[in-house]
Amino acid sequence: MVPNFWDPKAQLERPEIPATRTIRFLVDDDFPPLHFPGLDGTPTGFSVELARAACERLGLTCTVQVRRFDTLLDALAEKQGDVVAAAIPVTPDLRRRFAVTAPYFKIPARLVTKSAQTKDLPAFSPKDLQGKTIGLVEGTAHEAFAKSFMKTSVLKPYPELAAAEAELKAGAIDYVFADGLSLALWIGGEDAGGCCVFAGGPYLESRFFGEGIGFVSRNEDENLRRALDYALQQLWKEGKYAELYLRFFPISPF
Repeated sequence: MVPNFWDPKAQLERPEIPATRTIRFLVDDDFPPLHFPGLDGTPTGFSVELARAACERLGLTCTVQVRRFDTLLDALAEKQGDVVAAAIPVTPDLRRRFAVTAPYFKIPARLVTKSAQTKDLPAFSPKDLQGKTIGLVEGTAHEAFAKSFMKTSVLKPYPELAAAEAELKAGAIDYVFADGLSLALWIGGEDAGGCCVFAGGPYLESRFFGEGIGFVSRNEDENLRRALDYALQQLWKEGKYAELYLRFFPISPF
């Protein structure tokens, strides 16, 4: 499934950005598949290539500069770049400090179960969780959500996700409930060995799992923020968003 975060009825207008302007994107290179170094060392990833596609759609020249993740917002504030294209969660505090586009990606919560348990079963229903043991990482939003909405299940906390995944693979628990992006990478990786699949759909409650990820710019650069919002919507409508999504997410976290 390719997610859609844009209202098809909304018709955004393209603001004027001088064609002579070069947009400097700031990224981190340690969060695959959103941003990471390619085989030649050049930064790539879903967020990075989406930024490049947005620039091309707007007819602008852009550069991509790598910074350490914890320095990205300070570098933006100090005008060392124009836009942050990294997995910084959108929060009220971020919106107070900076301008943020509509989200182009969200990290949903997902349930994973053993492949054998899904055979010859009807479509997944929340009732399937009754009495089942669900592994999750202690102290996370996923644990808080499960305590509120999965009260008929046995919740088993783990100190880290890898431990819960290993227990699921061994058949010691029935499900793992965690960050869908990490689970998608695990399902498709060697460690899982084809053992497991997603069960049910994505959980996207913003109160627990955040508003998503958008491009971040300075408040005074409102025209640039609006131009990026316009470009993102056009990339979705024209199929470029789906092309990039399928390239970087062979197993969709949605």
